[in-house]
Amino acid sequence: MSRAKNILKKERKTVEIMIKKYCGHFHNSETEMCNDCSEILEYANTRLDYCPFGEKKHVCSKCPIHCYNPQMREQIRIIMRYSGPKMIFSHPFVGFRHLFHKLGKVKTIEKE
Repeated sequence: MSRAKNILKKERKTVEIMIKKYCGHFHNSETEMCNDCSEILEYANTRLDYCPFGEKKHVCSKCPIHCYNPQMREQIRIIMRYSGPKMIFSHPFVGFRHLFHKLGKVKTIEKE
């Protein structure tokens, strides 16, 4: 698997865990995500599919290109604000990887 696909796969998994955690708490859905959260996950995955940075991708909150529409960007921000700190306990490896990635030094990224 190429490095770019591996990074995007990890990003997809992280977002899915965060959305499931949020949905389980606020929408009382223990086994499946509600329709709204499923739509958010599908939207996030679509945005990852079209990320122009590929293997050089960093966290979306630090990206110079904001490809999420404002409403979805606010919704995913709320989800991540809730789920992020809790991931350290429920999914420590994924949580710490995301935290270090988020806190990492951001270089100026140019599209190739």
